[in-house]
Amino acid sequence: MTNLIRKLWVPVMTLMAITGMGQMPIFKRYYVADIPGLAWLGEPFTVHWVHYAGAAVLMFMVAVITIRWFADREPLTTSGTLRITLLALLICTGYIRVVKNLPDIHFSPTFTMLIDWTHLLFAMLLGVAALWSARTGRRSYTKQTESLRRI
Repeated sequence: MTNLIRKLWVPVMTLMAITGMGQMPIFKRYYVADIPGLAWLGEPFTVHWVHYAGAAVLMFMVAVITIRWFADREPLTTSGTLRITLLALLICTGYIRVVKNLPDIHFSPTFTMLIDWTHLLFAMLLGVAALWSARTGRRSYTKQTESLRRI
């Protein structure tokens, strides 16, 4: 299961980034949706639901990773702690955005804008942190214990 999650992590996060940007109507405005095969990016309703579906897959993957981490109890690296914190903040603001879209829930325009901007900010910071970690060789989320190093 873990190998499957490792293989799916980058494609799912890429889908989330693309559909997240698609929530802002930039793909139609800048004619990206006119490229053959990308017309769905110009349909706000479709992009919205694909983003929700990607979020469901991401939540499943995060749940599996969290359960495995609690079972193994390996200490986190500094880079891993930073990326997990940013992902948790991104998920929390995403949940608030989902609640905002429910029909009987109404937030003030200022609070809505604050949630939208913080969700975007955490997404950008997570992307920067992930690229920085990959570039500097700090890809691991956990430290290996001494007993595992000897094996």
